[in-house]
Amino acid sequence: MRAYEPGSRDAPAPPAGSGVTFVMPVLNEADYLEPAVRSVLAQDLDEPFELVLALGPSTDGTTALAHELARQDERVRIVDNPRADIPVGLNLAIRSGRFATIVRVDAHSELDTTYARAAMATLERVGAANVGGVMRAAGRTPFQRAVARAYNSRIGLGGGAYHGGQVEGPAESAYLGVMRRAVLEEVGLFDETIRRGEDWELNLRIRKAGYRVWFDPALAVTYWPRESWARLARQFLATGTWRGELVHRYGASNSPRYFAPGALVLTTIGAVISGIARMTGLLRGRPARVLGLLWVPVLAYAAIIVGAAAGRWGGHTVRDKLWTAAVLPTMHLAWGTGFLIGSTGGADDTIDTSRLDRKTPLP
Repeated sequence: MRAYEPGSRDAPAPPAGSGVTFVMPVLNEADYLEPAVRSVLAQDLDEPFELVLALGPSTDGTTALAHELARQDERVRIVDNPRADIPVGLNLAIRSGRFATIVRVDAHSELDTTYARAAMATLERVGAANVGGVMRAAGRTPFQRAVARAYNSRIGLGGGAYHGGQVEGPAESAYLGVMRRAVLEEVGLFDETIRRGEDWELNLRIRKAGYRVWFDPALAVTYWPRESWARLARQFLATGTWRGELVHRYGASNSPRYFAPGALVLTTIGAVISGIARMTGLLRGRPARVLGLLWVPVLAYAAIIVGAAAGRWGGHTVRDKLWTAAVLPTMHLAWGTGFLIGSTGGADDTIDTSRLDRKTPLP
């Protein structure tokens, strides 16, 4: 984990019993919403809490399910999010909430019953403005399990603390996050011009304001990744594009690890072009040999992927291993391609289409 100096300001701690507002943006989550909501309602808390669903224009039955869950339990409330953007939905839910601590949850996530209590204890103990833990990805199918292995490994997502860190301390960002409302309001809530990476940008402003963002590996959230190859590729293309936009906006504030996938894409393109040029005779002699060296890192990368997939880490069955070998370069190359697009031309109105049903109109 990259070292981040702790902020000098303690976040204001609300009085005991000031309550907790869970906020969840929701769009086309019929297969995941009910267990996610049940895990929130099962939280072991000694103070009042509520769950605010920011409901986007879903087309898969999610809307009816959300309203039924709200009918069954008065702690569940719904605010409409017609734009479907995640930061817009988060801000709508936060503003609608009544309590002093904000817990971001995801419709693809499930919480242990002690999650909120433990996170609030850490907030109090270290005086942080935001506390997050480990994203513990899990899967139900061979494909989803392969994605989960990639999420949980340095090979897949580059070693961010919340993808498997074990050392507690100040952090760059926080997965989901348990936050003090007073600090959120001070820094201006989520930036609604950012469609992906909004949590990183918010935590950057929290840290610039002098507060602590804290990683606690004792906290963990179960996360269910995308369930198809096409959705995964679209998700990572959009995420990479917005990371490129954030690099364009904030430069050196971004960790160096964000540049690696883009470098992989450029190196691969260069190697392929050099190979074609040599085969067609357009490139000969020393220039051909020099450019041919681009194949060295590309082949080394391919060897790492094959080795990881073939080993015990890649799963127990041949199908598991094949999906692992497909998932890793899909994540890296889609993210890296998006990063190059975003860092050179900006993200513009790029959205994560993996969240959309084919019949859902784009916002």
